[in-house]
Amino acid sequence: MRRWNGWGDEAVYLKLPETGRELLHGLLGQGKIQPDIALEKLIDQVSDSRLPRHPLICTEPKIRIDHAHGQSLPDWIGMRGGTLDRFPDGVARPESVQQAQELLIFCQKNNIVVIPYGGGTSVVGHLQVPQEDRPVLTLSLAALNRLIEITPSSRLATFESGALGSDIETRLRQHGFTLGHYPQSFEYSSLGGWIATRSSGQQSSYYGRIEQLFAGGELITPVGTLNLSPLPASAAGPDLRHIVLGSEGRLGVLTRVAVRISPIPERDEVHGVFFPAWQDAESAVQALAGTGMRYSMIRLSNPAETRTSLALAGQAKKITLLKRFLRLRGIPPSGACMCLIGFTGSQRQVRAIKWESLSIIRKHKWVSTGKALGDVWKKNRFRAPYLRNTLWDMGYAVDTLETAVLWDRVTDTMAAIEKAIGESLAAWNETAHVFSHLSHVYATGSSIYTTVVFRLANSPQETLDRWQAVKRAGSQAIVQAGGTISHQHGVGVDHRSYLANEKGTVGMMALKQLCVHLDPDNRMNPTKLVE
Repeated sequence: MRRWNGWGDEAVYLKLPETGRELLHGLLGQGKIQPDIALEKLIDQVSDSRLPRHPLICTEPKIRIDHAHGQSLPDWIGMRGGTLDRFPDGVARPESVQQAQELLIFCQKNNIVVIPYGGGTSVVGHLQVPQEDRPVLTLSLAALNRLIEITPSSRLATFESGALGSDIETRLRQHGFTLGHYPQSFEYSSLGGWIATRSSGQQSSYYGRIEQLFAGGELITPVGTLNLSPLPASAAGPDLRHIVLGSEGRLGVLTRVAVRISPIPERDEVHGVFFPAWQDAESAVQALAGTGMRYSMIRLSNPAETRTSLALAGQAKKITLLKRFLRLRGIPPSGACMCLIGFTGSQRQVRAIKWESLSIIRKHKWVSTGKALGDVWKKNRFRAPYLRNTLWDMGYAVDTLETAVLWDRVTDTMAAIEKAIGESLAAWNETAHVFSHLSHVYATGSSIYTTVVFRLANSPQETLDRWQAVKRAGSQAIVQAGGTISHQHGVGVDHRSYLANEKGTVGMMALKQLCVHLDPDNRMNPTKLVE
């Protein structure tokens, strides 16, 4: 059973190790535990539906609550603190493309706003219900989850867009293939959601980001259906697939998706490496990124994240032995940077890439710890979000933000983001614990993924005020550094005010005109991406 007011399965609970508890208490003080609103009380706050009756639409309050939010921190504050006050008037769950088209026609006839809903994992406000005089319908794609066709000779598979990551992999592996797209929300996020937000998977250096995996599909819009053929290449004008990528439900409902698939690799392993300082670590991964080798991932933690990760790992005896080993090899734990490097492919490919990669980073004072840390990471990589539940129950809020910049700006940008966030709570005499890693590296630059932990306030509104200060400080630092406002999470409402800095005046006009052309009545997920 999925939690109604948190992350993931109700049966899964991650206990914070004592070392992690001590770290947070030392840095932030005792958490401020706040009471959660009871579901029954929140149900009482749901107003009557404004929708006309329709056999495919459910107006029960609990269903409307479940589809009134995603997983952003404002969403959490709303559903845990009871301040969530906007709910869709109903939820429809079409079981065919024809039913989805019928619902869009119904919404046009009755002047109803539509919010497409995939897995509900958005962390930047994609599912926020707008303040509207018109009724709002959430269109859940959960039942549109079938594998329609697989073509091994072309290495293509066609799914309905509501298919979740775990289901996609299960079905493809029965045929000897994989999509290889593994965002941290993999178990609960949908294929359509990945495309709508330009998602990046943890192993995208090997398999590709979603824009490289998206081969074509079908988008039903208020003015008609846009069919995108999965041709291997075309010079026939601009590629219309790119107006769907990152469109965030503003243009219509993605119903069918063709994706490029790969044979299941013979080997898929992750190795752990430590560097004595950030300068050595960054130089090493930059050198690797410039080789063009098909490693599957590089994840480089800065010293603050390395210390935090080891404290949260538990297994105190093993971590003590690891730190002792690192000291003997000349790596002081205080400045150590942990790096995970993934190798995927045939036996021969992995052997060759691993040998070449390690020979490159050997010049940067590295110490290898083999596959042990990588195995632990692979085992727990989709469980990490469950710590949000644990930390909230202890009185702490957790949020993340991410960007990407060119290599000559990586270190300065990371430092500026962390400094800005670290100072953002001074008005409340509070501190924040901030740490970062490079989650995806490219020949030209890298992403920067920053996590912040801070104490809950005495009221939901004050916690929201603190989050807004944190978000504003981090986002402004990104803009000043010339970074993208989102490397992998999309825009939603949380990043919308910063988008023009990246797109420019002409670019924003083009985006708005595209929305007007395909959605002239501003019916599809209004207020997201562009106003």
